[in-house]
Amino acid sequence: MTVRINPSILSADFVNLQHEVERIATADLVHVDVMDNHFVPNLTFGPQMVGRLQSVSPIPLDVHLMISDADRWAPGYAELGAFSVTFHAEAAADVVATARAIRDRGSRAGIAVKPGTPIEPYLELLHEVDQVLVMTVEPGFGGQSFMPETMPKLRALREAVRAHGLDVWLQVDGGIALDTIGIAAEAGADTFVAGSAVYGRDSVEGAIAELRAAATAHTH
Repeated sequence: MTVRINPSILSADFVNLQHEVERIATADLVHVDVMDNHFVPNLTFGPQMVGRLQSVSPIPLDVHLMISDADRWAPGYAELGAFSVTFHAEAAADVVATARAIRDRGSRAGIAVKPGTPIEPYLELLHEVDQVLVMTVEPGFGGQSFMPETMPKLRALREAVRAHGLDVWLQVDGGIALDTIGIAAEAGADTFVAGSAVYGRDSVEGAIAELRAAATAHTH
């Protein structure tokens, strides 16, 4: 199983974002959290910033939309050239139609679920998406503690992906660090979002390598 480390620029220096994405060039993708102060109680950036990041980033963009009315807005982020666009299932009226609209515009489509959202209704839709993001904290702010009680959702997803022979990435986001990444990998995650565990370290490159090694040691 391929392990992917996607540092979150939510923990980066917003004034120097071009430099901050260049620092993580050894990672797989750059995780871009788009928040609207409505679906979550925080505000980050919108399409203009994502478009600029797309033009300067050395690695592909993994856009995570924590916004309301995802059906309306998500396809536009695919049009900006993002490699992957993930929207919250809770914020979409039609998950399948929105995922298809993202794919039609050339991006990988992902759905995200909050810690309290059951995964069972979405297991039959896995062939419509390229990624499922299991939030391991409540979305909205960085630096929160990892919630191990979300791991059964990952196990159910991994089992369903294997049973149907699908190539769907299973991503975790929230509280991912050296002491938690193995727990998530053991449960079936292969794609890991880390914010402060990367940008909070003196050596960003070293942090990425350590996280990758720790996750790889627990994949099966």
